[in-house]
Amino acid sequence: MKNIRFNKKLPVIVFFLTFFGCTTLEEEVLDESLTGTGQAEIVSGSLAPVYGFLRYQVWLHTSNFGLQEVASDEGILPYRGGRDWYDGGKFIAVHQHLMTPSNGLVGDTWTNITLCLSRAVIAAERLSLEAENGNSEAQDAYYEMVAMKAYLNMLALDNWGLVFRKENSSEISEILRGQEAIDHIESELLSVVDVLNNDKGPGRLTADAVKALLARLYLNAAVYRDPYGTPDFRKEDMDKVIQYTDAIISGPYALSAEYFDLFSDGNHTNPELIFAMDQRGTLQTDHQRWAYWPISGDLIPRPEFPNTRGTDAVAATSDFYQTWVDAYGNVDPADADARFFKENTVIPKELRDLTGVSPQNDSDHYYCVPAEDFEIDRGILRGIIWGPRKDEGGNILTCDDGSVRIYPVINNRTSGANLTYVDHTLRVDFSDEGSLHNTGYRFSKYQFSHTAPNCCSNSSVDLVLIRLGEIYLMRAEARLRNGDNAGALADVNTLRTSRTARPEQVPEPLTAIDLDVLFRESGFELYWEGFRRNYQIRFGKYEGAWTGKSDSDVNKRLFPIPQRAVDGASNEEGFLVQNQGY
Repeated sequence: MKNIRFNKKLPVIVFFLTFFGCTTLEEEVLDESLTGTGQAEIVSGSLAPVYGFLRYQVWLHTSNFGLQEVASDEGILPYRGGRDWYDGGKFIAVHQHLMTPSNGLVGDTWTNITLCLSRAVIAAERLSLEAENGNSEAQDAYYEMVAMKAYLNMLALDNWGLVFRKENSSEISEILRGQEAIDHIESELLSVVDVLNNDKGPGRLTADAVKALLARLYLNAAVYRDPYGTPDFRKEDMDKVIQYTDAIISGPYALSAEYFDLFSDGNHTNPELIFAMDQRGTLQTDHQRWAYWPISGDLIPRPEFPNTRGTDAVAATSDFYQTWVDAYGNVDPADADARFFKENTVIPKELRDLTGVSPQNDSDHYYCVPAEDFEIDRGILRGIIWGPRKDEGGNILTCDDGSVRIYPVINNRTSGANLTYVDHTLRVDFSDEGSLHNTGYRFSKYQFSHTAPNCCSNSSVDLVLIRLGEIYLMRAEARLRNGDNAGALADVNTLRTSRTARPEQVPEPLTAIDLDVLFRESGFELYWEGFRRNYQIRFGKYEGAWTGKSDSDVNKRLFPIPQRAVDGASNEEGFLVQNQGY
């Protein structure tokens, strides 16, 4: 798809764009118009603003992705060194479940989801008219936008307990909750599941992606019907989950033998992907913020591009790390499970012992790697990290053959005059000591793309939204809730033992399973993919205590509706009612 740049004129105006029928989108369009000149351009010009906004705004690290991560027991983002990532306290409040209707992270996510939904409504409207005029390609694209509306509404339902029913841009949206909301999303998905095809690849919504969304809907229906109560998992819902996951599993997909290939350059053709945000090429709206956000700001992950860096933001909570330790006991999880860690930065044995070595005396304590061959470790990063180093002039230090020197990475951000190495510690919290830039183990699940000239953009790694691993977990859960423990165990063991590229790190099959074990396994498989909050709520874990969070209010299962949206709808009495507890 061609490139589009969006100007943001958000606050209250976006509310009216989405809900009260305005069809003019404030944006600058590069290289294409929204309507185009020929039939093909009409289709691409209608789809591109939706898929582009989904990638660059809805699933931005400081939008829905970050909201899901820091609201859970998986990720924590303290005020780094007393100067970085405070942002009005929005990340801390969400993590503590103390957010208010003015929280910026919640508000930005609302804005981006609703604006993307408004674009999907407009695209569907245009494409429907084109299809009526005989454009067959527009008909298929229209079905995609119907599925996209359902997908975006499901994000809204998951976050705020409501959806927006709107068939064309001139209508005022109808807000639905509970069973009515479920029924609307279900009807949208069912209307296209048998007419969409699977020939457009994982970068587009396909029939199998819709089947996966239906499975998600039925699996979460117990929560969506009554978001504050005890979920009532009905057999008929679980049977439908099994029906749709069966259909996908029997299809052309295959579990990736190398787990981290799912999140690396070239993953667009990985046979496990079902739906992903297509980032092939070097478009202006591509990004790799899921990769750079947790990584140390002192690490240079792509030395052929010296401006690449991390940003020392989200870290893994000690609670989430402990789930791995509890599962594998005396065996280091890096040795026990190929999903936890992959060593790419292979340090020579004679350099591994850092006894007596410090930034003050380590000028010769390095090894050499061609710049384009250097890769940071993947998985969950612990302890001292290694990487390129710059001289005082900002130039990458090189070896005699022109390759890059790889040293222990110096902590320039918080170690002060007495420089130390970046040493990622288990402890990370909201105290002064626990908030230093080095604290907390780090997620390194996504590769820093070889097309990335800086920290943030031009990635060729597709951002994964639906893959076969999740499908196996959904089927396992539905089977387990239906009383089929053997079937659930078989699914989980298939998943555990499928990552065979590094045989010494393939975990042993489980001998028994229950809901707690399944919840743990979902964390091992799906961490840093934005699922944890959803799973915590469904498995009854969201009111628990973890690092920095003690609130147990069930009302916090839903986020507050932003106050600016409530205020914007105040002239329509009863149209937008704040969620309870706020």
